[in-house]
Amino acid sequence: MPWLIVLAAVVALVVAFGGVLARRRKARTDVRLRYDTSASNLMAVLRESEGENRAEDTLTPFGPVTIDFPDGTTDSADVAWFCYLGDMHVRFVFDGPTGMLNATLDDLRRLRLTAEAALKRAVENLRRVYGAPTLAPWNDVTEVRGKDPNLSSSYFLDRGFWRGLLKRHPEGLVALVAKRGGLLYAPLADEQAVAGMRAGVGFLHRTSEELRVSSALYLFRDDRWTVFQPPVGAGSPG
Repeated sequence: MPWLIVLAAVVALVVAFGGVLARRRKARTDVRLRYDTSASNLMAVLRESEGENRAEDTLTPFGPVTIDFPDGTTDSADVAWFCYLGDMHVRFVFDGPTGMLNATLDDLRRLRLTAEAALKRAVENLRRVYGAPTLAPWNDVTEVRGKDPNLSSSYFLDRGFWRGLLKRHPEGLVALVAKRGGLLYAPLADEQAVAGMRAGVGFLHRTSEELRVSSALYLFRDDRWTVFQPPVGAGSPG
């Protein structure tokens, strides 16, 4: 009967599609197995949230996002990404020899870590694996560096480091984090350096292309970060 032929075809399609999904899940599981997903390997990186201008340095869940996988497929995932400050968000990742694996909210629950506890642990791991931040003069300002340039911007999240600097400059510190390897700061009292940062942040951000992070300037004072100069094209912080 024709309906039996149609039913058989539908069953065949369902089975075939299920097989494809099973293979994709296995491939993605195999990728995860190549990474150490323990708390001791958790890191945090800063990435751009284009068009955003958040006023408070708090961690708010980003929500499900669409991820592109190496096999050319896409899927929605509850990754451990959190809206942060200005035009930046924080991504929790697991470190690897040739790349990083996005952590998921399930990973944080498995590790029994809140977002704030995860950030504290990630900064501790960053310092243990890639060293404490070092300082180097860069024109009128100071550059903050780590052993891996791609993670230099993550030292923006090292509140203990900034607290130490604030003891020398209690009036406040202005920071620029235009790209992953470009974390710069100057004391708020250094008017010439701050003016240079105001004028140059847009260019540094724009020319950083896929490595860019933020087009804003930030002020560290009173043990917290605020937006000092809004991201290019943004209005008042929301």
